This record gives sequence, C-alpha cells and structure tokens, in this order.
Amino acid sequence: MAGKIEVMIADQNPVVRSGLEALVQRDGRFSVCGIHASGESLIEALKVKPVEIAIVGWTLPDMTGGAVLTRLKQEKWRTRVVIYTGERSGDVLRQAIKGGAWGFVSKTEEPQVLLEAVVSVARGRLSLPYVDIDLLNHDPLEGLTARERELLAALANGWTNLQIAARTGISRNTVKYHLKNLYDKLGVSNRAMAVALHVSVNRSDHH
Repeated sequence: MAGKIEVMIADQNPVVRSGLEALVQRDGRFSVCGIHASGESLIEALKVKPVEIAIVGWTLPDMTGGAVLTRLKQEKWRTRVVIYTGERSGDVLRQAIKGGAWGFVSKTEEPQVLLEAVVSVARGRLSLPYVDIDLLNHDPLEGLTARERELLAALANGWTNLQIAARTGISRNTVKYHLKNLYDKLGVSNRAMAVALHVSVNRSDHH
C-alpha cells in the first residue's frame, strides 16, 4: 500500500458514494480509507486518522461542505479537501475557495477530471476552475451605509419610492439620490438588479 494517496469520501447520495469508491479504488494510485454519508461521520473518522485527501459533496445531510472546511481549519488537520458537487453556482465555488478547499470539481465533469484533481491536490497544487480572485474578495454589500441597506431591504420588499419616502420620513428626491448612490456602489443599473443581488448575497449567507 506504500505510496498510495489516502482518500476519504463523503456524499449524501449512496449511488455517488459507491460509484466514487469503485472509481477511486480501481485507479491504482489511491487507497480509500472510508466512505461517509454525513459531515459529522467524516470529521469523526478524521479525528482518528487524518488522511491526505477528502472528497466532499457540498450538500451533506447535516452540514454544507463549507462547514466541513471550517471544522478542518479549526482542528488544523492537514487533510486537503476536494469539493465534488452538482451545485453550479459561483457562490458555492466562492465559499469553497474562501473556506480553504484545495480542489473543486463539478459532478457534470468526466470521472477522470476528479481523479486528476485529487492527484494534483496531493502533489500540493490547487485544482480550481478559473475564478476572478477580485470578485472573491469583494462582498457587493460591503461599504453600504445603514440608510442604503435599509433602502435595499425596502426594495426587496417591493416598496415604491413613494412608500419608502413616507415610511422613512425623507423626501422622494432624497430617496432617488440614495438609490442612485446605492446602484452605483452595487454596480447595477436598476431596482430589479439591486434586488437580485441583495437576494443572492443573503441566500448564500444562509446556506
């Protein structure tokens, strides 16, 4: 067994788990040290024996892949995580990278892509799809004033400028002025885009 890359697998789907186990075992470069149906089960196993690589689904029954990454960081284990997910959103990729994932592979890719990513990561190379690092570090809602946040929430609730003016006690022109600043800061051109951004950022926080 010497020289084989030790791998653990965690995914909520039993078909994916057994498929990955067969795939990884069949490839002579790896040895599978455990298959887990939940994040907690994986973490308990890593406490006993930290392996080199964990292939982790993003959506586990008890936690997200992000929460697994956080726990690994807290414990300072050396296990490198490759997130293997059907989630297509850039948000998940951003959270994975911020959380310290070494690899990120979509379940829509050929199986070989996952195996090569695991080998890459074992050799100390990140295996991540292209992502604009500036965007990663930029929370679009950062830098908004309390008033602008309040206006954004009001927009998300479908309030008109007139309703916002009435309820916040500022004039309609002042509402317009604040909204223009808000759109500029968010890099959007209208109310619908501002609301979409507000919803997407809040949704990603709650996952």
